[in-house]
Amino acid sequence: MFEIADPNGIVALARQEQSITSGLRRAVVIGSLAALIAVGAIAYALVRAPEETTAIAVPGLLASGGEGGGLRLCNRTGSRVGVAIGYKENADWTTEGWWNIASGSCETVVVGALVSRFYYVYAVDYDQGGAWGGQAVMCTEDREFTIRGIHDCVTRGYETAGFFEVDTGEQRSWTVQLTEVGQAETGIGG
Repeated sequence: MFEIADPNGIVALARQEQSITSGLRRAVVIGSLAALIAVGAIAYALVRAPEETTAIAVPGLLASGGEGGGLRLCNRTGSRVGVAIGYKENADWTTEGWWNIASGSCETVVVGALVSRFYYVYAVDYDQGGAWGGQAVMCTEDREFTIRGIHDCVTRGYETAGFFEVDTGEQRSWTVQLTEVGQAETGIGG
């Protein structure tokens, strides 16, 4: 004859396991809802964009593969894209370019923790023409460049371009998605 010494202990263990499983299910549902909200916000931005192309900024874990931060640009178009950036470090402005980003790929353009809250981006579609730009006029060149200062560009022998502002909210890392209007954003990875 077998005797069960502590049947309540077995029942308590079963209840604890059920509670853990329920908690895991709840975490998966919450994570799924957060992902759906992010994808919905991106889709809304794509539909509302008046231009042929748009840029979407995404904070957080996406840049530089967990190496402590960075600014990453992703090309979600069918074309090759050239990217230039501008930023202010201490009291000095700097513009740098060009990073050539193939269709469907990403490039980390600032490695390590971001040194500024605001970055400025200008990108050119090499294959279809057009550009992603904005109101912040900064210096550029046709070839690879690092230019100190944003004033008197033409006088100093440089060209100018209008960069759009990216507010990183003082995050350590940030990703900008360059997209074409009408394309659905199926997911964000880093």
